[in-house]
Amino acid sequence: MSSEHRIEAAPTELPAFAQGRINLADASSGAAAVYATDEFFAPLERMLDPSLPVFYPDRFDDHGKWMDGWETRRRRRGGHDHAVIRLAIPGVIHGVDIDTSFFTGNFPPAASVEACHCPGGDPDDDARWVEILPAISLKGDTHHFHAISDERTWTHLRVHILPDGGIARLRVYGEARPDWDSADPAAEHDLAALVNGGRVVAWNDAHYGTPRILHPGRSVNMGDGWETRRRREPGSDWCIVALGHPGVIERVVVDTAHFKGNFPDRCSIQAAFVERATDASLVTESQFWPTLLPEQPLTADAVHEFREAIERSPGPVSHVRFNIIPDGGVSRLRLYGRLHRVGRGA
Repeated sequence: MSSEHRIEAAPTELPAFAQGRINLADASSGAAAVYATDEFFAPLERMLDPSLPVFYPDRFDDHGKWMDGWETRRRRRGGHDHAVIRLAIPGVIHGVDIDTSFFTGNFPPAASVEACHCPGGDPDDDARWVEILPAISLKGDTHHFHAISDERTWTHLRVHILPDGGIARLRVYGEARPDWDSADPAAEHDLAALVNGGRVVAWNDAHYGTPRILHPGRSVNMGDGWETRRRREPGSDWCIVALGHPGVIERVVVDTAHFKGNFPDRCSIQAAFVERATDASLVTESQFWPTLLPEQPLTADAVHEFREAIERSPGPVSHVRFNIIPDGGVSRLRLYGRLHRVGRGA
């Protein structure tokens, strides 16, 4: 067993612009490091790690102190460093967090962010970059939350650090905007998938972390899903999902991977087509939505597919309430169906 001392950054409360949003710069969802002017002390890809930053007081490598983030060497001849990242999903950005956790004497004094829309691939020298966050001052070992008011869809970011130094994490909170206009309405789509614009908008309990049940692929462990505390009172736990596009749900998949002694006994789904609502008002409304999937038994560490049990009466829906009875953990939820073109029929 290693005796290396490890310190983990403490979780922080998210501002309003980040609540209910997804991190478009999450490497586990597909975000990627494209280019950096320098990565001498720490590679750019670490800045996109979804986990909390860590610090090892006594860890060094061939280049010096090991740091959990992106860190460039000290500049001696002017200029500044920058990096290009590909967002996990094209999306609208509502704000960013430039996190300098554990960077104390080696953080950049300032940073700015540009964005571009380049759906055909990574940007080249002719790409048109737009500044979405002017240069801001940075402090060491601090979260820097900044809201962004821009409804355009972006695929890439260029982060400038002035002049050099390190950033532990870059988090980009926003909404996925896939190109539904060119999608085949007759094909089956996972309407709730994070990459298709689905998002978890509310829940009654997330004791073990923000729900990640819409993320790509199967979960890697129990922390990569949604688990509630042990319920000691009547009732059941729930979360509300906004679909990426309204549709008719024909198949439901509930995955309890890694949940063996703590999976829910049963689950059910309610659904509705909601045209005007806030995330807060959905909590009350959802209690009265029609049933899409009546209560179904669940088992440990397994993929459960439901097709025949789905009620057809709700028709096209835009939101679902996923109930786990009475509590426990689920790793993934998939809601497969066909697109409903609003105003043009199914």
